[in-house]
Order: sequence, then structure tokens, then C-alpha cells
Amino acid sequence: MSKTNPGRFFEDYRIGQVIRHAVPRTVAEGERALYHALYPARHALYSSDDFAANCGLEGSPMDDLIAFHTVFGKTVPDISLNAIANLGYAEGRWLLPVWPGDTLRSESEVIGLKENSNGKSGVLYVRTRGINQVGEVVLEFVRWVMVRKRDAASPAPEAVVPDLARVVAPADLVIPEGLDFSDYDFDLAGEPHRWGDYAVGEIIDHVDGVTVEEAEHMLATRLWQNTAKVHFDVTAREDGRRLIYGGHVISMARALSFNGLANAQMIVALNGGAHANPCFAGDTVRAWSEVLDKAETAVPGVGALRLRLVAHKGGAGDHRLKNAEGKYAPEVLLDLDYWALIPV
Repeated sequence: MSKTNPGRFFEDYRIGQVIRHAVPRTVAEGERALYHALYPARHALYSSDDFAANCGLEGSPMDDLIAFHTVFGKTVPDISLNAIANLGYAEGRWLLPVWPGDTLRSESEVIGLKENSNGKSGVLYVRTRGINQVGEVVLEFVRWVMVRKRDAASPAPEAVVPDLARVVAPADLVIPEGLDFSDYDFDLAGEPHRWGDYAVGEIIDHVDGVTVEEAEHMLATRLWQNTAKVHFDVTAREDGRRLIYGGHVISMARALSFNGLANAQMIVALNGGAHANPCFAGDTVRAWSEVLDKAETAVPGVGALRLRLVAHKGGAGDHRLKNAEGKYAPEVLLDLDYWALIPV
């Protein structure tokens, strides 16, 4: 009997099933340093204990996307090892800061199943929670993936498609305890732009571009313990190319957004997202953002911006998103909708 794990297939899931993912991970300061080496990340709250303390926190927490990638990576062997594509996200919320020394584990609940018409695959919906060493949920999100069937002749389950919120309501945003931007240092943060300086509908071109390197994306994907074959094994795809992990593109685009959104310090919700087209080594990633909405919070000096972050491999200043048929332009890599906290 084989002791190796081939991963789960579509027919291995059932509604209500809860999967406790293996290998908890303790994150430390070295994780932050490596993250900032992989991406041009320089938001001040995640770079300086003194700056974070001036904003009312006990110190600098781990970058919000370090928490996301760590929690996401735990799920891959059970959820997406046999996936064809990661299709989308919804209802994501960061509930507690993750601090150096915290240990994170992940659990996923199956909330939807729908077989595709070809009978060879289906769409799996899961709600994943990241849990720290004392049992607190620090992060939650829904994602859906297209997963291969082991046997096309297997009977289709009853279709269940969850009704997911299009956007996390501002009232449901969780502001970290103690956070206070009333004495915010704009000089040290790098830009003077406040909540009131942004207008709904405004487009911000983040100007800079970064060319993705093969070694860097594989190092990053190993860092998150993401085991999906398509990121490492050139025989896993018919074109013989390693697919860049979508989270690598998310982090690259978020880091590039510093130029124009340096004060959008913390991601607190993920409303939706699509990995529109594949990214490969050699592609140069650029980014632009659109302000979709604004919201006040009850916390001193803290406002929220709802932002669309688009990563693309087009030329500088290229703001194309979809074509006349409503499909993503081939240059678009990522379309991400999120809430971030910014000083008022």
C-alpha cells in the first residue's frame, strides 16, 4: 500500500466536511525580512516597531499578506493539489494581528460543490480560517477552485453554490485593538495623502515595474509551503513552464502600490479577486489601483478605502481591464478588491 498522498479529487469532498490542514507554522522576524527581500514592501506599519507603537500597537505586526500566504499554503495539499485553477475569493477578513512568534494553522470547511458540464472536474468552495496558538481566528476567507475528478464516471453530487457577499460591509471591518492614527507621522510614512485626498473613481498608476524571476517565485512559494506541482515541476503543465503562484503576484502588486498608496497601511478585508491570466518568469509586473469606495470608522483618525488593485504585464500607463466581450484583457494578471485602513 502506498504511503504517499496523491491529494484529494472532486469526489472526495462533501458539504459540511471540515479539514484540519497539516503542519502548523511559527512565523518570526526572519519571515518578515525574507518577505521584504522578495517584494519591494515598505509600508511603515510593517517595517518599524517605533512607527507601529506611535500608531497605538505594541509593535510591528507581521505583514497582512504573510498571514494570508501562510494560512493559504497550509490548505494546498488538501484543497488545490489537483486543482486546475484557483477561481476566486470572497468574504475575507483579517480579524487579529499576527505577531512574530505566533504559530498559525488552518482549517477549511466545504461550503459548496458543483460538477462541471464536462464531467471531468468540478468547482469546490471552501471557507478557510487561520488560527493562532491560543485558538483565536486571525484570518478567514472563502475561495473556490476547479478540481479534477479521479473518475469521470463518478456520480455528480447535488449542486450547492453558496450565496456570498459581493463586498465586506464597512461595519464588519475589524480594526486592530489600540490602533490610532490621530498622531500619524506622514513624513516617516513616505507620503502626505490622507483618506480625504482620495476620490471614488480615482485611478492611481503605481508607475514602477518588477520583472518576475524564476528562482524568486519558487523561493517564495516554498516559504509558504505551497506544494502545488505547477509552481515547481515543468512536467506538470503541457507547455513545460512553471506557473507563478497567484499570491506572489498579489504581494508584488501590493508592494508596488506603495507609490501612491503609502498610507494604506493595513489590509483588513478581501472582497473578491481573480487571477485573470497566468504569470510566468520573465513577465514584468506593473500595477494600478482604482478607489471603489470610502468609509469612516469609529476609531480615532482611522478611515477605510475600498480599492481595486490590478496587476498587469502591459506597458507603463496601461489601464485596460476587460475587452468588449467582458473578458479580461490578456495583459491583466490580477484583479483584487480589498479594504485598507488609512489615516483620516
